[in-house]
Amino acid sequence: MITVHHLENSRSQRILWLLEELGLDYQLKRYQRDPQTLLAPPALKEVHPLGKSPVVTDGDVTVAESGAIIEYLLKTYDQSQLKPLDEVNLRNYRYWLHYAEGSLMPLLVMKLVFGRIPQGPMPLFIRPVAKSIMAKVQEQFLEPQLSTHLRFVEDSLKGREWFAGKFSAGDIQMSFPLEAASARTGLAFYPNIHAFIERCQARPAYKQALKKGGKFEPLK
Repeated sequence: MITVHHLENSRSQRILWLLEELGLDYQLKRYQRDPQTLLAPPALKEVHPLGKSPVVTDGDVTVAESGAIIEYLLKTYDQSQLKPLDEVNLRNYRYWLHYAEGSLMPLLVMKLVFGRIPQGPMPLFIRPVAKSIMAKVQEQFLEPQLSTHLRFVEDSLKGREWFAGKFSAGDIQMSFPLEAASARTGLAFYPNIHAFIERCQARPAYKQALKKGGKFEPLK
């Protein structure tokens, strides 16, 4: 039996979605974030040394990292062809599968962290300096980089519903950073991305994953 070690409001939500798309039976082991730090609980380190989610156990097999989990599940169980067969779209599928976490998500994590640092505990005389530094980093580096990447994604979705021709696991992988981008930056200037998120959230398997996994709101 596949077990998903599911941390609230995390990347593991898209693994639940993938399993629902594949029609596979699985069980959930739930973990709650620390209400102060928002970090995963120490119990996750009993499953994988890094103590992060998602982690999937399948018999004696333990797989971490979203992309690796997706590839494992598709290779082992996929009967629905959730990746393209033609070479051009297969290349696109592989690109977006790795771009999501390799290029886009690090910027969104930095935006989250740099936005929270000035709000954290520190001596009062340091706080104005910290705010100034964080604001400069966001203004001069993070915001321009995020704008470049989101414009690239927006243009890549022009005239298409999905990233690799038909709906694929690449779209599932891309859903999390784009939902995070919506929460942290807004998508007023990116109608194609907004429409993509709406298509994802309208899929029956996505809705079923929410019923099983619980409320999902990307951290802001």
